[in-house]
Amino acid sequence: MAKRRVVITGLGQVTALRRGLPDFWEDICAGKSGVKRIERFDASKYPVKIGGEVTHFDPCEFLDKRDARRIDRFALFALSAAIQAVEDSGIDMEKTNRDRFGVIVGSGIGGLEELEKEHCKLIERGPDRVSPFCVPKLMVNAASANVSIYFNLRGSNTSVVTACASASHAIGDAYRQIQSGNADVMLSGGSEAALTQLGLASFCALKALSRRNDEPEAASRPFDRDRDGFVLSEGAGIVLLEEYEHARHRGARIYAELSGFGMTADASHITQPSPDGKGARNAMQFALQDAGISCEQIDYINAHGTGTQLNDISETNAVKDLFGSYAYKLAISSTKSHLGHLLGASGGVELVISALALAHATVPPTINLDHPDEQCDLDYTPKEAREKDIKYAMSNSFGFGGHNASLVIGKI
Repeated sequence: MAKRRVVITGLGQVTALRRGLPDFWEDICAGKSGVKRIERFDASKYPVKIGGEVTHFDPCEFLDKRDARRIDRFALFALSAAIQAVEDSGIDMEKTNRDRFGVIVGSGIGGLEELEKEHCKLIERGPDRVSPFCVPKLMVNAASANVSIYFNLRGSNTSVVTACASASHAIGDAYRQIQSGNADVMLSGGSEAALTQLGLASFCALKALSRRNDEPEAASRPFDRDRDGFVLSEGAGIVLLEEYEHARHRGARIYAELSGFGMTADASHITQPSPDGKGARNAMQFALQDAGISCEQIDYINAHGTGTQLNDISETNAVKDLFGSYAYKLAISSTKSHLGHLLGASGGVELVISALALAHATVPPTINLDHPDEQCDLDYTPKEAREKDIKYAMSNSFGFGGHNASLVIGKI
């Protein structure tokens, strides 16, 4: 049986920038940063005091206060982004077969804030004080479960946990559900809320984070010579995927066709990328093969581009190895320069950005790229957005544990 075509018809995001799609896209193209001093807890004793914190979020916009208290922040982000994606798609839920409408949402860590809070209760007040909502709030599948419950979606419902590749793997899995005929519509992406006391302390201990506390907006600087680590952020990115004929039949606006997915493992190190970039290279190659296109047909890559010393060089090497001389003709950018690193949500937000880039024929910039690293010598679209007719784009996500994922989208 021929594989069914899959298209993106709805986009939703919650990040440190503005939430509505027009405002969010305007912020990205204007080179704005959402990184700032942390406000949700006292970070004065931490060596890192900055993050991509979501400060404009009120779950009571879509849930009553009692229900909102029973859902962890990471799952609330996912639910908000899913509601936006459904609204953006214009799909009529009353005319949609909910038995063939599924959800797959990834997260690298899940309900870390709930775990911290209830562990403090356990130590300070005893086991009888631990909330009965602890497990339903902290479990990673709480995001996909709550989205499913909110919309009464009875199709396939799973979660993916592959660190910073979680959202891209989730979207790839959802894509294959539709391709194979198991679903007609899927909500998919990732969500994360690990900007907590324990989360920040843990990444500080790894020495993975930028310490530019005095200039937060300049802290995330992928591919720059003076980069000193990534910026820990939070939020969610969700896309609504549909089988092409299903979308066409209802007259949906189509952002792009999701046509390729590739995934591999580095099998090298639990936190560091493989220096030769072979795993990342192969993931990109498999995505191109799945899409049935050549390297020369890709116009734009939304890079993983974290701003760590090893990742940026490894990804650059992977792109050069696969694309050869054409690598120098590609437009590439890392939008983590604006948002920081949303861990398991990053691939979802970055696919939203990639779809908007196609729709608006614009390559978003890599901000803070003042002095390019000599080993990172490709065109990373420094500082200013660029008009470009993008027929095919690729979005890369590479996670701790050596998990690699690449997605390819194209114009219809």
